[in-house]
Amino acid sequence: MYEFDWSSVVPSLPFLMDGMVITLKITITAIVIGILWGTILAVMRLSTFKPISWFAAAYVNTFRSIPLVMVLLWFYLIVPNILQNVLGLSPKSDIRLISAMVAFSLFEAAYYSEIIRAGIQSISKGQFSASLALGMTKSQTMRLVILPQAFRAMIPLLLTQGIVLFQDTSLVYVLSLTDFFRTAANIGERDGTQVEMILFAGFVYFIISFSASMLVNFLKKRTT
Repeated sequence: MYEFDWSSVVPSLPFLMDGMVITLKITITAIVIGILWGTILAVMRLSTFKPISWFAAAYVNTFRSIPLVMVLLWFYLIVPNILQNVLGLSPKSDIRLISAMVAFSLFEAAYYSEIIRAGIQSISKGQFSASLALGMTKSQTMRLVILPQAFRAMIPLLLTQGIVLFQDTSLVYVLSLTDFFRTAANIGERDGTQVEMILFAGFVYFIISFSASMLVNFLKKRTT
């Protein structure tokens, strides 16, 4: 019968916290940039100017049709060339972290854009017409009237996508990036406690994701 050995957990907490910092950096960066770029894509897709609408649709459909692992590997190969050859920069920071942030941000923007587009379309067209009748421009109407209402209704869905993103960050193992999960796996391999460390990492992911889910449920009740 297998005997669990949890003795490596407490001494390894400082290293695990360092890994969690990397995980949260990727998550927060991807959420912020993903929502900003996703909002632009959603507005572009609703545009009556066909080339802009087609570009946004092609972007969203392309990223939603490609596995995230493949996107991570692509950007791990592309980002260094852009920084060094196009921008003339020699990055001193870990290029794997920068690549992961870029990949997750652009990938998640495709999913956020669909959530935001649905939120915009859920707003009554009468409000748009009323705003134009009051002398507001289309951009002012979208920025000051439509988007604030849409985002209020979309907050639970945006947070839910953020939870999925947080869980997906464990895929950066393909870049050998020492995020929380990779750190736990490395410690387990070093100390011969792979099962215990992976179970502990899974427990931490569960606690964080479950707590965030409870927050989503609370916000759903507040917005309904």
